[in-house]
Amino acid sequence: MATPLTTVALVLAHFDGNSDHMNWDNGWWIVMMIAMLLISVLVIAAVVWLARGGAGTTWGRSRQRVGALEVLDRRLAEGQISVEEYEERRRVLDADSGA
Repeated sequence: MATPLTTVALVLAHFDGNSDHMNWDNGWWIVMMIAMLLISVLVIAAVVWLARGGAGTTWGRSRQRVGALEVLDRRLAEGQISVEEYEERRRVLDADSGA
């Protein structure tokens, strides 16, 4: 059973560039295939990065605001802050989200 590397070597040896029968540009097709794979990987990575909020979009900011409200609610529920402090900090968070 031939390995993929052996198969590629046999294909490249068969196409020596002197014949017009299926001349694949002396193996440049391998370079082009690798380049296409790298470009595909880069495009997929960019889409995933953007979808996860890596570009600093409003998605990331809204998640941070929700996180801050959850912390504020938890601190009020645990008695760490008073109702007045809660309301004041909530107004600050609401003002920041509108800016």
